[in-house]
Amino acid sequence: MKKNPCLAFTLAVLMLVSACQTQEKQDTEQVELKPKVEKINVAPDFVVEHLYSPSENKKGSWVAMTFDDKGRMITSDQYGSLYRINVPEIGADTLTAEPERLTIPGDEWKDDTTQTKVGMGYAQGLLWAFNSLYVMVNHRGDEKFEKSSGLYRLKDTDNDDQFDEIKLLKSFDGEGEHGPHSIILAPDGQSIYLVLGNHTDVPEMDSYLLPANWDEDNIFQLITDPRGHANDRMAPGGWIAHTDSLGQHWQLVAAGLRNTFDIAFNDDGELFAYDSDMEWDFGMPWYRPTRLLHVAKGADFGWRTGNSKWPTYYPDELPSLLNIGQGSPTNLVYTGNARFPDKYRNSLLAFDWSFGIVYAVQLEADGATYRAKAEEFLSGTPLPLTDGEIGPDGALYFLTGGRRLESDLYRVSYKDQDKVKEKPQRENDLTEEIVLRRRIEGYFEKGPDTNIVAEVWPYLNHDDRHIRYAATIALRHQPIKLWGKRVFRERNIRTVTNAMTAMARSGYPQLQSIMLRKLMTIDINRISKDNKLGLLRAFEVILYRMGNPEPDLTNRMAAYFSDAYPTTDNALNREFSKLLIQIGAPYAVERTLSLLDSAKDDSTTMMATLTSSSDLILRNPQYGMDIAGMLAKTPPMQQIYLATALSKADTGWTPESYEHYFKWFYDAFGYKGGNSYIGFIDAARKLALKNVPEDQFDHYNTISGDSLLAASGKDLLENIVPPKGPGKAWKVDEAQKAVEGDKGKRNYEQGKSLFAAVRCASCHMMGGEGGAIGPDLTQLGTRFSVHDMLEAIIEPNKVISDQYESKVLVLKDGSSVLGRLISEEGDVYSVSQNPYAPQVLKEIPKSDVTEIRVAKVSTMPPGSLNVLNEEELKDLIAYLMAGGNENNPVYQDK
Repeated sequence: MKKNPCLAFTLAVLMLVSACQTQEKQDTEQVELKPKVEKINVAPDFVVEHLYSPSENKKGSWVAMTFDDKGRMITSDQYGSLYRINVPEIGADTLTAEPERLTIPGDEWKDDTTQTKVGMGYAQGLLWAFNSLYVMVNHRGDEKFEKSSGLYRLKDTDNDDQFDEIKLLKSFDGEGEHGPHSIILAPDGQSIYLVLGNHTDVPEMDSYLLPANWDEDNIFQLITDPRGHANDRMAPGGWIAHTDSLGQHWQLVAAGLRNTFDIAFNDDGELFAYDSDMEWDFGMPWYRPTRLLHVAKGADFGWRTGNSKWPTYYPDELPSLLNIGQGSPTNLVYTGNARFPDKYRNSLLAFDWSFGIVYAVQLEADGATYRAKAEEFLSGTPLPLTDGEIGPDGALYFLTGGRRLESDLYRVSYKDQDKVKEKPQRENDLTEEIVLRRRIEGYFEKGPDTNIVAEVWPYLNHDDRHIRYAATIALRHQPIKLWGKRVFRERNIRTVTNAMTAMARSGYPQLQSIMLRKLMTIDINRISKDNKLGLLRAFEVILYRMGNPEPDLTNRMAAYFSDAYPTTDNALNREFSKLLIQIGAPYAVERTLSLLDSAKDDSTTMMATLTSSSDLILRNPQYGMDIAGMLAKTPPMQQIYLATALSKADTGWTPESYEHYFKWFYDAFGYKGGNSYIGFIDAARKLALKNVPEDQFDHYNTISGDSLLAASGKDLLENIVPPKGPGKAWKVDEAQKAVEGDKGKRNYEQGKSLFAAVRCASCHMMGGEGGAIGPDLTQLGTRFSVHDMLEAIIEPNKVISDQYESKVLVLKDGSSVLGRLISEEGDVYSVSQNPYAPQVLKEIPKSDVTEIRVAKVSTMPPGSLNVLNEEELKDLIAYLMAGGNENNPVYQDK
């Protein structure tokens, strides 16, 4: 029979259409079935599986995990209990059984909503080791969970697979988001390491690799955070400790961190940390981005409160290994045991909570430390990453959640992991410099010994910075009587300056005169930049620890520095300016002021980091363009530093120089920075105004921008169209259904107008515009789902970040004052009570206060969405999810 070509063609077309429809249906079903996986991008040839959602199953928001000796995962809810999970085999992307809540004898376990007591939980660090579960509790202690912050050890003493013994190994004075964090096993498997944030006091230790005579050691004009964050947190900042399995001997390993959540060892047995930034400082000269650190023994990384953070070129601290940029680091894991290709099996995986990115960081030995380069390994939006571990099967398991956000458990495996060969036994191929540094570090805990001094002395001038640092720490561990005279006989410049900086911390102020005279024998005009920085640092620590010298020696110092300042180098000008202003050099103001207008920032400033690179900006427009926009408005950091230094100067001014100086502030208020930018600038302005003649105060106050500050925020509310309504009492589920059920194009202009109309802009910034009392919302959509966002707005009291919490001050007369505690200077507490006018402070005598406690009420008013109708609600949430970016996909036709 002859075939009909038209019929054949028609049948072929129908079959093709049918096949396409079938495939389309399958693809659609796959997207609908796995939306939590589809949103994740991962490196080629890796597979992501979603295993479980704790929040959807009313088991909290998980932030910590470990694996026990039976291969089971143990996790912790940030605000609740511990759970044990049998993870499925790779390829089975769901759990076969519900996670088991770990019970403790004597406690009744029910749903969290019953508010029954928790026997053990609230952990931000978990570790299975020595046939025990170590739990790092981060909690104040309350009726639901009585245990306070500390390291606990849980054991099963009767072999019934349930923990029946809880022992507190060490309590810690600190809690919250900057409290106790992670625990890891030492490389030798015989002890453990812990990391704690900068709101956790260092308890008494049995030994100190970093000598305990730390201080702020910065003569720069001190300005604490204008919004009150960490204003009472002095040196040494966040810290790392080492202890044995029983918690009997405690050793301080390193400090000067801000708020490191996690640490990890590589195959060489070297320790690394992923430290956080202070995003409110963005645009300021003391801003330090999130950064990867190589934690050598005895390290100080220079975190200090407010604007006193040490610059990374100080010789008495260790620098960052890699600057990442803005973000919120939460986890660091070494992939040595992963069944990954070699490239990823010798990497550090660094988790960022804010932007939902896991960076793969490759390390290459470089002298006594490493070089590092990073690339994006995994990302998603929103993907608030909390913790991760390499499982017994060689896959990466990770959690999302925190702050009661939607929480999920995922697994990442290499698709051909069966073909991955066993990792070969690592040979001892350490660099000569690492071996030398370790040998010097071995002297830190030795007793007084002249032989040690003789051994380490030549290394004070070693070409490798990490070796010089180790030698200096070793010297600080030795009594000054064993090496003091040797300093004054020494002729090598770098040796002298490093030894003098160590000597300044020794507590012998009677040596100040001879120390300064020795330093001034160095010809400052004929030495390298690095040696100048080391020399200036030695002068600074001497002045900070011992005060200004007698007038004749002060005058001699001013003459000594006269021909060396100003320079063409920004770092040197910073150090010279604050030093010369400190001693009142007669030329300090005039020369520093001459730099103020012309100073340009270095191209290698903090902006030259991974997250601000054009490559990352283009690859992720959701938040990349937001970062790009803010960077385009970044203030002139070198000028800000010099202007702040000048605010301390009380001599050397003329009416003309004051006029020039205070007009600079007026212009400075026009730049955009982090939430504390305006406050820092205004604080420096007010400090400077204290030094002007009383009859000229009003004039300089006016020309420096006082009127601008008085009017700030008013323009945000002008020409704003109020909501049309009618409103309703929105509930979270109802609002979520309305928003997620919409398939139409949203109105950008109305969303932007509503952002101001419901007063979001009074407290929050969006794309560099708005108020600063609350968190910046520009990257909200990168870590919050629609549900999380609506819950945070409709139920603001449910979870309150430490950075935005209010305090209740109970007074003697029984009354109380509620507000944000901004400062505790002198005899009064200063409290900000109005979120729409945060600069208005109420002063309360300390003698009238009997108690200060954390408030359970958010400063964000509830019901702010209740004035909106359904369409207005959709437009506002779309604007928030888009980060105020009109080009975001949310504004494209759906």
